[in-house]
This record gives sequence, C-alpha cells and structure tokens, in this order.
Amino acid sequence: MTSNSTPTSTSHGIGLNAVVKATGGIPLNGRVQVQGSKNIALHLYAAALLADAPVVLAGAPDILDTDVCARILTATGTPARFWGGRLSITPASTLAPVIDPLLGGRVRTTAVLAAAVLARAGQVTFPTPGGDAFCQRRIDRHLAAMRAAGAEVTGDGHLIRAVCAHGGVRPFHVDVATPYGPSLGATVTAMLLAARAGGTSLITNPSIEPEVTETGRFLTQLGITVAFDDTGLHVVGSDRTGGGTFAVAADRIEAATLIMAAAATGGRVQLEGVTTSALPEGLRQTLGAAGVHLADEPSGLVASVPGELQAVRTATGPHPDLPTDAAPQLASLLTQARGTSAVDERVYPRRDTHAAGLRHLGADVHATGTTVHVRGPASLRAAHVEAGDIRAVTALLIAALAAHGASTIAGMYHLRRGYGNLPAKLAALGADITIDAEAA
Repeated sequence: MTSNSTPTSTSHGIGLNAVVKATGGIPLNGRVQVQGSKNIALHLYAAALLADAPVVLAGAPDILDTDVCARILTATGTPARFWGGRLSITPASTLAPVIDPLLGGRVRTTAVLAAAVLARAGQVTFPTPGGDAFCQRRIDRHLAAMRAAGAEVTGDGHLIRAVCAHGGVRPFHVDVATPYGPSLGATVTAMLLAARAGGTSLITNPSIEPEVTETGRFLTQLGITVAFDDTGLHVVGSDRTGGGTFAVAADRIEAATLIMAAAATGGRVQLEGVTTSALPEGLRQTLGAAGVHLADEPSGLVASVPGELQAVRTATGPHPDLPTDAAPQLASLLTQARGTSAVDERVYPRRDTHAAGLRHLGADVHATGTTVHVRGPASLRAAHVEAGDIRAVTALLIAALAAHGASTIAGMYHLRRGYGNLPAKLAALGADITIDAEAA
C-alpha cells in the first residue's frame, strides 16, 4: 500500500469501485454456508500475536479485513498467510513494535493489535483506527488500559506511542465501561495486555460479547487463565504461551443478513454452519415479533415467513440483546412490515447512515435522535444508492432485492470488508444480482 486512500481492487480481482446490480421482486430460496465471524476473527488475529508457537485460525473469513490484518502481522515480523479459509501465523523471531500506519488506518481493531504488540515488546507506535465511520468511535478506554498496564501514552492526533518504562506490562485493574455500555474492543485490549503481565489483572464492567468470550477461549488454549465472576474478568498472565489450531465461530451478523434478505423478499433460507442458539436472544426475539420463523434442522438453521411481516419496536444493546451490526439490515426488512417500527440505537451515539439510501429506494424512513422509524409496507422502487459503511451498504442491498426494477448499489469495498462474497450467496438463493466491475 502506498496511500491511505480506498484500495481499487480486491484479492479476487474485482474492482472495489464496482457496483452491485440487483433486480428485485424475486423471493430468495435455498441453502448457503455461513462464513466465519468477521468481528471475532479480527480480535483473534490480534490475540495470535501473543503466541509463542504457530497458530492456525480455521474458518477465517475471506474478507478484505483479513488481508489487511495478515499484512499488519507480517509487517511486525509475524508472518501470516491466508489460504483455503485458514490463517496461519508464525511467531516473530524479532517483533517490530509498529502497526503500519497505512494498513492500521483501514481497520477498527488497530488499538487491539497495538495492545498485543505492546504486551510482547513493551512499546508500540500505531495510528488511530480506520474502518467504518458511521459515528465517532472513541479509543479512550483502550488507552486507559495501556496506561493501567504501566505504559506512558502520547500522541499527535495521527500516531499514538505507548511505552512501558520498565520494559514490560504489569498486572493492573481497569474499568472498560462507557456511557453506552461495556466497550467490546477495550475489553479485548485489556485481556491481551493482561495475558503477558506477570500476575492477575482485573477488568471491571467487561463486555460479554462473543468476540470477548471467543478471545478468552483462544487465550485459554494458549495457556492463559481467563475467568469471569461477579467482580469482572480476571486474567492471569504468563511470559510463555502455546499455539495450535482454533476454529473461528460462525458469523452471526452474516446469518442475520441472509435471514433478513430472504424474509424481505418473502423467501425461505437454510443456513449451514449455524443454529438458532448462535443468534443472540434479542435478535431471535425481534425476528420472531416481526413474523420471521426460525427452526433448527439437521443441516442447519431454517428461516421463513409463514404470514405477513409485522412492525416491531426494539433497541440494540450489548450481548445478548439485538446486535447493533444487524440494525441497518433490520430497517430494510421492516420496510416490508405492516405498521410503524422503531429501532433505537443504544450501543453507539447514533446509527442511521442507511436511512437516506432507503428513502431513495422509496422507503418511509426517518431518524429522530438515536431512533430510526420505519413505516410499511412500502412499495420500493429501483434507484442508484450508496453508503459509507459495511452494514449500511448491506441494508441498501437487501432493500434493492425487495424493490421493483433494477437498482445499483455502490460500495463493493465496504461489502468486501465484512462479507466474503455476499452477492454470490444471494445469487445462489435465486437473486438476480451481478457485479459491474467497470463502474466507478
């Protein structure tokens, strides 16, 4: 990479300035495999920096963020190679204590990666995170964890430097609560720092999202003691860790996306590699209230809409509530539900970057403060739409599949950051969908 601008091509040779063309009105039916979780994998990539033996992450998603993280790890002296759905990581012989500024500016987990390097090397320089920018996303709790672990943290607004005065992190106590609930990323940052501190660290008000619990399971496999109790999350650090193979859990957000795409078009989908228990309770309850029926069969989860979709009033929240990353797609589904729905955002200050695009497609959608209101059922019409983050672009794609006529959706770069090949999966379910690789 030679600049911090958006890349122009994917590892599959598809231009990232391409558009998706989708002709709506076709019920989606069939069976597809759910990919490994994007968000879980990104945190495991950082945790793998702590390993003193080779690590293989099986089921790693084939997405742009995997490629970026593999390049970040390799640049630190920790060779990482993605092949056949597996990311193989070899421990560094000499760790370079820098997160590449250009690559680090492309993903949200930059501070988590930096924490792992700081834990190993006692110092790190890293850029402010990149990734989705649907609202301001602070890293103050990450930096608080670094300071608690003994690092002096300085920055100039672009690059941040953390240095431990005595050469290594120390056991600590940090609170990762924010006004919007526990910080998922800061919880993992604190876990990785604690994993290399000689002694027991305590993280109070920790997140219990699957990203955290799966990272905890991985650290346990490496030989680190990780335990939750009523006082918080306890981590007993070690100066030596193991390695091995670890399977990335199924992506609950891709599963939700495919379910809602099928439901919005009046179809039925069978998802391999995931069961209803893998979906957060808040998501299951919201889909059920909207009229989406979920059932487990021997080959996977089946989602269908036996009747008319109904409006719902719901709110995002920490696990096991409705995931914030499913809220934009839910808004698209609710354009086809009878009545007025309300989806309140309680994880971030706001999340409504999908609303304008949905209105271009004919939806009756508006945001009031943190709440997105949707009135339906709407007769959606084809349009050219675009958005600037993963889930917003996905929401517009779902709405286009429910619309009359052929729409174009700009944002292949954002889709490829989070989904291995969502358009192909939708096409396998019967969608009339193509990629125009020449469009800008």
